[in-house]
Amino acid sequence: MKKIVFLLVLFANTILAQSIDDIFYSANDFYKNEKFDKAIELYHQIESKGTISVELYYNLGNSYYKINKVGPSIYYFEKALKLDPTNEDAQNNLIFAKRLALDNIQEIPKNIFQKINANYLQKLSYNQWAIVSVVFSFLACILFLLFYFANSPTIKRIYFGSSISSFLLLIICFSITYNQYSFSQNNKEAIVFAETSTVKNAPTFNSEEVFILHEGTKVIVLDRIDNWKKIKLADGKQGWIIAKEIKEI
Repeated sequence: MKKIVFLLVLFANTILAQSIDDIFYSANDFYKNEKFDKAIELYHQIESKGTISVELYYNLGNSYYKINKVGPSIYYFEKALKLDPTNEDAQNNLIFAKRLALDNIQEIPKNIFQKINANYLQKLSYNQWAIVSVVFSFLACILFLLFYFANSPTIKRIYFGSSISSFLLLIICFSITYNQYSFSQNNKEAIVFAETSTVKNAPTFNSEEVFILHEGTKVIVLDRIDNWKKIKLADGKQGWIIAKEIKEI
């Protein structure tokens, strides 16, 4: 009975995978024929089924870019880079998409540690850093076992030194993994979807206007109260925006 259930589940998953692939190929055909609205509709069908990938988000970003939808275009390129920060195609197309945005936010100058984090450490997601940590943990264990069973004093020293180095690298990678995870949890990024959005100094409609943002601007979400979200810009400015006018990445 268990075998029959297993085969039925496997068969259902196979059919579902084939269906999603067919939809994806159809969406790509619509994109090639410049029927971008149809392509977007099919790509969103795939997304609604819980199937996500760099290719899906990348294609959605391109499709929205073709119809001059700045916010969604930037949003999906950013989503693609969340899954694969090293994807050069998404990086390059994101640059083009950002040129359509009206707001020109100047970032606060970074210190040396922030630059290292942005330019090197964030090239891998915290999940990828976790995999690197696991690799070094296995490597440290294997090298220690080789040291333990080795007979030659010279070979033992080599294995011992290598195992210690692997263990130190494990600690470093684990620390980076934890920091990247904490950073992602405490810095929830979002994209402005409204064409024009007024940012207030308090989460009420009658509060004072602080500044105005336009579609496609990237913000960091700090807090939420009712239908308002507190945001922070790259230049350090903060304020409250209506929650539905932005979409978290």
